[in-house]
This record gives sequence, C-alpha cells and structure tokens, in this order.
Amino acid sequence: MGETSIGHDVLPLAGLRVIDLAEGPAESCGRYLADLGADVVRVEPPGGSTGRADAIGFALRNVNKRGLVLDPDSAAGAGDLLRLAGEADVLIESFTHGSAAERGATPERLHAANPALVVVSITDFGRTGPYRDRVAGEDVLAAAGGVLCRSGPPGGTPLLPPAGVVTQVVGVHAAWAALVAYVKRLRTGVGEHVDVSALEAVVHGVDPAFGAQGTAAAGRAESFPRNRPDGANFYPVFRCADGHVRICLLARRQWRAMFAWLGEPAEFADPRFDAIPARSAAADRLHPLISELFAGATCDELIAEGTTRGVPIAGMLTLDDVLDVDHFRTTGSLVDVEIARDLWARVPSGYVTVDGHRAGVRTRAPELGEHRPGFGAAPARDLGLPGLSNGAGPLSGLRVLDLGVIVFGAELGRLFADQGADVIKVENSAFPDGLRQTRTGGGMNPSFAWGHRNKRGLGLDLRSAEGARLFRDLVLDADVVLANFKPGTLESLGFSFDELAAINPRIVVSDSSAFGTRGPWRRRMGYGPLVRASCGLSALWRDPDTDASDPAAFSDGSTVYPDHVAGHAAAVAVLSAVIGRARTGRGSAVDTAQADTALVALGPALARASLRPGTEPVEVDARGDAVPAGVFPCAGDDEWCVITVRDDVEWERLVAATGLADDPGLRSIGGRLTRRAEVEKSLAAWTAVRAPDEVTAVLQEVAVPASGMTRLPELLADPQLVARDAFHTLEHEQLSVPVPTGARIARFSTILDAGLRPAPMPGQHTREIGTSLLGLKDTEVDDLLTAGVLQAADEPPAGSG
Repeated sequence: MGETSIGHDVLPLAGLRVIDLAEGPAESCGRYLADLGADVVRVEPPGGSTGRADAIGFALRNVNKRGLVLDPDSAAGAGDLLRLAGEADVLIESFTHGSAAERGATPERLHAANPALVVVSITDFGRTGPYRDRVAGEDVLAAAGGVLCRSGPPGGTPLLPPAGVVTQVVGVHAAWAALVAYVKRLRTGVGEHVDVSALEAVVHGVDPAFGAQGTAAAGRAESFPRNRPDGANFYPVFRCADGHVRICLLARRQWRAMFAWLGEPAEFADPRFDAIPARSAAADRLHPLISELFAGATCDELIAEGTTRGVPIAGMLTLDDVLDVDHFRTTGSLVDVEIARDLWARVPSGYVTVDGHRAGVRTRAPELGEHRPGFGAAPARDLGLPGLSNGAGPLSGLRVLDLGVIVFGAELGRLFADQGADVIKVENSAFPDGLRQTRTGGGMNPSFAWGHRNKRGLGLDLRSAEGARLFRDLVLDADVVLANFKPGTLESLGFSFDELAAINPRIVVSDSSAFGTRGPWRRRMGYGPLVRASCGLSALWRDPDTDASDPAAFSDGSTVYPDHVAGHAAAVAVLSAVIGRARTGRGSAVDTAQADTALVALGPALARASLRPGTEPVEVDARGDAVPAGVFPCAGDDEWCVITVRDDVEWERLVAATGLADDPGLRSIGGRLTRRAEVEKSLAAWTAVRAPDEVTAVLQEVAVPASGMTRLPELLADPQLVARDAFHTLEHEQLSVPVPTGARIARFSTILDAGLRPAPMPGQHTREIGTSLLGLKDTEVDDLLTAGVLQAADEPPAGSG
C-alpha cells in the first residue's frame, strides 16, 4: 500500500496564501506549493488560460489549486487583483516587463497594496538584461542554456531532451526562491520581489556545467569538447535478451563486483582499473566483454544478479513498462486519479512524502471560475529565529547537519548554506564522499568545491558509540538533518526520525534515495542515469535516426539528471517543513525518492500513455502541435539552432521575417501538421546558410521563439547572463585556478547574493565545532582525534609543538 494522501491543512505549507497568475511552465511553481499544502488560487482571464488547449498539461500543472476568474486588463479586474493581493502572502506571475506595466501589476504597485507580499516573476530570460523581451519555450531554453549541446550522438544532429525536464526545473527553482523570500518576510515583515529567469534556472539546474558533477566526471576530460560527448563510456547501455540495461560503475567496490561477475579477466586485473579514468580509457576492450556476458540474460535476471553482487544496474524501460511497475503503484508514486473534470489518468502524484503521507494530487484542476475569491486568516508562525541583521541570509540561524553525499546531497545542503544557514558537512574518512574523488587522489576538485561552498566540515565516525553520542548532542540544537544513504542506513545508525525527534521534537529529517524507503525497489542501488532508465526518460531521450536495438541510440549518457533538481525539490520540501514547524511546533520527516522527480517531469507523457497505451513515441526534434519546431542546421561547423512556432500568429511572423512562401494551406496549424516535413525542410534551407546568432536575432525581432545552440564555455560570455551577473568566481586554495560558479537561484530585490566561502577539506572545522558546539575542551578533542572518533585534516593535537 502506498503513502496516504491527506488534506492540505496538515501539510507543512497549510495557511500559506498564494495567488497564481502564471501561464504555461511557470504554473508548475504554484503546483508544487499547492502539493505541500498552500492555498493556491489560480486566476484566469474571462476566456480562460490559453494553456487549457492542452487539457492534460494544464490539469497536471494546476491540480490542488482553486480557480478564480478575473480580468487584470480591465480597471475593475485590476482593482479586484490588488484587493486579493492585499490578503495574500505570495503572488506568482509570468508577465513580461511591458505587460506588467500595462496591467498595473508591477511589483511596485503590488507592494503598495501589500508591503509584505512576496512577488515572484517567472519569465523566459528574466525581467532585466538585453534579452528580457525575448520569447522562448522548453526547447529554445534547452538550446540557449547549454543542455542541447551535450545531447545526441557525437557527430550527429543534437537531440532535445524529453518534454517536461525544463518545465520542472524552472518550477522547482521558483518554488525554492519563493519560500526563501517568504522566510525573509516572516523574519522582517517586509515583502520581496523575486525575479526568476527560466534561462538561468536551466543553466544552473538541469545539469550545470559549473556545478557539482557526477562521480563519473573523474573519467572525463577537464576541458569541454566542442562536439557532443560520447556518454556511453560513462553510463553504458548493453543489449540483453529482452531489451537493454544500463550500469553505473563508480565506486571501487562496484567495479570489483563487476570484475568478479566477468570471471576476473586477466587483462583487467591491474589495480589501476579500480579508478574510473583507466576504465574509461579501456572502454573499447571492456565493454565488449560486458556485452557478451549480458546478451543471453533477460533484463530481470541481470538486475537480480547485479543487485545481489552490488553492481548498480537498471533496465531501460518504456513509458508503458513504467506504468505497470509494481513499485511505483504500491508506493503511490503513480496514482489513478481524476486530474480534471471527468478526465482520469495514471499520473505521478508528487515529489515527496511528509511524515509518511504523500504530498501529491488531492483535488483535480479547477474548472474555469469554479471557486469564490478570498483567503482565510493566516496562521500564527514562530520560526524561533531572531530578526535578521543587515546582510544576513534569510536562513541564517538555522543549523543543518549534512550527511549528504554525491550530487544530490551536495546540492540539497548547498541551497541552505547559500542562504545563510550553518551547514555542517559531516564525513567519515572510512567512507569518503564519492564527490571528493580527484584524478590525483587528493586535494580538491571543482565539483566538490561547487557543491559544498559555504559549509563547514566535521570529521566524525558515526558508527562508533562515542561518535553517535556526539552526533546526537549536535541534533539537540540543530534544525535539520539531511541524508541520502541507501534506505535503512539512518535507522541502523540509530538516527531514525523517531529517535532524533525524541532528542529534539523540532528536528526536520530529510532522507532520500533513488527509489524511496518503501516498495519492492527500495533496496536497489541508484544513480541519476539508473533513475532515468527506470522511469522511462532514457527511452524517450533516444536518437530516432539510430536503430532502436543499438545501445548507441540512447542519448542521455552524459547527464546526471535528475540529481540536481531532485536535490532542489527536496530542499523546497525541507524548507516547507521548517515553515510548517513554525505553525505546529513539531518537526517532520521528509522522504524523497529521486525517481519521483523524473516521473513528475514526464507527467503529461505518462498520462497520455495511460490513456492510449503504446502511443507515446520516442522524443524527436518535433514537438506536438508546434510546427515548424525542433533543431535546424546553421552555417558553420556543427552549428545548430532551435525554433518553435507555437501558433498561427507566430507562423505569420516567421514567414514575414524569413521570406518563406506564404502558402494559404499552411496558415492554419492543421495544414502545417499534415505537411510538417515539407515546412521544416524549407525552414532548414533558410537556417542552413545563416549563423545561429543571425537566425536568433531575425526571429526574436518578430517574437518567434528561437535560439542558437550555446556551448558550455559560451555561457560565460552570453550577453544576457553577463548582464544579469549570473556567474561569480569561486576560489579555493586547493584548486589550481579559480572556477566560475552560479551566482544565485534568482534575483531578489533585497536579499543579497550568497557569499562564496570555500568548501571544507575533510574535517577542516572539527576542532572549532567540537569546542564551540559540543563544549569539548581541546584536550578532549585531542583524545577523540587520537581514537579516530573525531577526524581532522592534517591537524596535530593541540599544543604538540
């Protein structure tokens, strides 16, 4: 039986009053806040949202919300909006800079109506900068944000990621930024304007080039290749008797298990193959051996054997396969539910569970104008934190004990650290964080430096009785504990939520794993690539021009999605629990299955597949009813652009700008759909003789979504990102050169950018934490260091010379 769904009043954001004026992908921000219990009122114009044309997509972005009709373009409607804003805590909108002014819905006017209001503006490129008036969409953002350049076969046409990935990242980033601003409002009584750029969310959130990387990055070149990387070397796919499987050999013990499974071939007995770079360099000899081993076995047989041996492995499932997976149904990850009036489908329920209850679909999306305006009274909330001093981050005063590892763990803790929380990275030298792995075996790598900036480091053996006691002493005065070990590890250490809550009833404990703590797959090992495979995303992220039976068709091998966004989604839930604690006085247990993040991204595709089994195709460079749409060649070496024409008006603009034939039969979407190949061939001929920047400039001038394919180093010089100061420089004494790093998750009106304190070396702050937080004397710290209970990097005992 899956987690139970509950009323919003017992979820952590109960009583948070939200107005949602957003359209399209931006609606997913309000959806996540509603999942967590917020009272979200979806305001639509009298004719309804244009997004209602996609019944399934609109429904999934708007379940759990109330519905209200209001015309912000009329004087009466504008007045009604300001009155409603006077009652709200948060307002989400996706107006352009110009349309906000025309409607009288600027942040300044909204704050005049309610000085304590948090206004969240979600736009394609942000409300400032030279591109603020440009238009995009998922695919254009993937091209502009550095996703497309890493997707697809080397030397071939770049491949767009499956629909939903970009929408999800934008919504989760906006939800985090909204709650950070709301915490600041709770502590100061003053509202905030949050300027969320979808482009920056993609750059920093899908699989950031200048952010924490997967462990397999140790086997990659340190420079960025111009062509698309061959991801098969990092997370390879192999044929089996009834399909395909993927493996992830990252830790030494995993390689040793695979080596034994292969029968210990002599040519790979050298200990140097314990390291990822050596195996990557020998992939042309190693992978054929694995292919031969796997060819005669079924997917289920290989997964069972791999799980027994400790080899991370997963089947490459289709959407139809995913809909029938018992694990997803028994855990409540997938539910059969009414998502709109009389529209039932099997869909992802939501990102997380809180205190054992699914924070997911409770009520269908509202019909147009179904509900009455107004909000209830706001509940009293006491964060138990002092007022903010000048320049302090909104989360200053919170103490977070971070047991997290690899990318997910790094990202989750970093978001709190960047906003001022005291995040203590707890490590045991006997079980090092895989993210610390370097080519030389020591020092610091950029990945760890990115993922653990602004944290302190504590070396502590949690498996010893004395180490466990010291950790419990830290819990007594902490606010949050973060972990993403395999299920059951916290319990085996004596750190279950119930045990920690007995010490500190206000503690919030976040536990995450690939497939969650319940269900048949809870024991499976999982990394981002295996999660994608198991959730149907890899099967969609496949080159349509390559034989479907060829493992090379799978084109998602160079990304670690959903590691980053899953960490961000967990952060939203954890901060929600901290906010909820201010109302109830009690902490919460937050459980995140990273697989649920991938499922949520594919919600519309899974819903359609549940209604019409077998009809969801492999993702290709043409999307739904948008014609022309996809990836088009440009002049130059491996230069490409993405263009998306979403309606007949944009088609007219494109024809006028490009000089394509104004064929009356193509003026309607129906005509273009029937002649898609012809239309896109003509457009490709036009783009092929023009540079990507020229194509972008010509089409954006007439408000047609378009962008050249931006390569990763080019992001640092992108005029929009430069104008918005999207990157800062991170220094670390253990890095040979400073590295670029993401500056922020959104631009705030008063909240300052995060500081850039260097990531800690192992146990760097052990003595400081031992004396200041645990009340130990220097001699006691020395004794614990000698015993190995405490660990510090290269520190001699106090007074030893």
